[in-house]
Amino acid sequence: MAIIDLPTQALERVGLSPVEVGEWALSVPTESVSFEVAANAASAFLTRGAALEAQLPVASRRSEAEREAARELASALTDARSTFLTAHAGELYDELTDHRSKPIRLEWLVNDASVLVPGLVPTHAEMEIERPLPLADKRGLELAQGLLIAQVLALPEAGRHLIDSMLAPTPVALEVADEFARTGFADLGAARVTRQGRAAVLEICNQRHLNAEDGATLGPTEAAVDLVLLDPETEVGVLRGAVVEHPRYAGERVFGSGINLTYLYRGRIDFMFYLVRDLGYVNKLYRGLLTPAGDVEKLWVAAVEHYAIGGACQLLHVVDHVIAVRGSRLYLPARKEGIIPGASNLRLPRAVGDRAARQAILSGREWKAGDADAELLVDEVVQAGEMDEAIAARVDALTSSGLINAAANRRALRVGQEPIDLFREYMSIYAREQAYCHLSPALVSNLERHWNAANRRG
Repeated sequence: MAIIDLPTQALERVGLSPVEVGEWALSVPTESVSFEVAANAASAFLTRGAALEAQLPVASRRSEAEREAARELASALTDARSTFLTAHAGELYDELTDHRSKPIRLEWLVNDASVLVPGLVPTHAEMEIERPLPLADKRGLELAQGLLIAQVLALPEAGRHLIDSMLAPTPVALEVADEFARTGFADLGAARVTRQGRAAVLEICNQRHLNAEDGATLGPTEAAVDLVLLDPETEVGVLRGAVVEHPRYAGERVFGSGINLTYLYRGRIDFMFYLVRDLGYVNKLYRGLLTPAGDVEKLWVAAVEHYAIGGACQLLHVVDHVIAVRGSRLYLPARKEGIIPGASNLRLPRAVGDRAARQAILSGREWKAGDADAELLVDEVVQAGEMDEAIAARVDALTSSGLINAAANRRALRVGQEPIDLFREYMSIYAREQAYCHLSPALVSNLERHWNAANRRG
């Protein structure tokens, strides 16, 4: 492999050691048919390049010359990663999974890859240094994670194995499953599950932030979904927002306000959040669990109160029945943020049609429960104060004829709507493009302009 126009002069002009720059330039990998040789060569080039980048100031303190040098250096490293992964991602994945005989979660994939091929993706230690930085000062290390995952998902066998691995129950859920089966209650902090008759109600509990999602809510939410699916006494899962503390809605439930934009701006949400979320609990809502005892899949009801914004609105695409209080707002503000709204680009057109989906994703169109144009997103509209009764009635209706045929029909619908390879290919593109969006200066400026993020308290 040869990379043209390495930015040696630009790096030297900003004060980096000519000796170190020269050693990096001389370590450019050449083509190799051997995975081991190619991995060692890529590692040497990437680790030397990362060491050079680490000597530059954080992004907000760079001069124009330093910004240009950093851009050119990042481009060279991205080219090297992409070239290596294009040729050897399958072999890398086989090494990490013993030829796909062992499951591997996304978190393990990036960690293990950083050990097997140093420099390919950031190590745990490097991420610990990167994580406290505001989004504007991130060094862009997480782009490498997006490139790796995108390339793995692009491979049919490896990609399907990774998706299947992410559908396994989490260790946290397995630890508390027996207790939940016995008591019908589990408090996981940011998520709470309560069995109510033949249903289990999963409450998103981030009350201080209007039930927004962030890195701290992700694990508990996935474990909670697992508990609902694993529980033998539960036939239907119900998604609901907890009662919040915000003065405007004090004592009331809010379904969800999407990703925590203040945390995102301050760098407190990792890029991996997006992928773990959509390949984890969201995909489990849609496809169920894969367990040693067999596949487990149940019907889901969403109970929307006040609004379903962003990621909360995305959940409406994967549940089987949506009940919403009249006037509840449903929308995807990703356009103003500058990110991709999860798998909505894949799923929303099936619900509302291509034109309306484009209007929502590209131009910020909103829906209100009870309006005629929201009927394709909402199955049932109720008045404030009627939600509990409506949930109970819907659960009774869904379970009165047994659930064997319901699960079978659910699977049959999914096969026609979203075959696993269609989802895999979408997520491959999403992994790469969302990484660029997450690390783009435009995201920072959008959050400042549309969210006043610089002046909000966390």
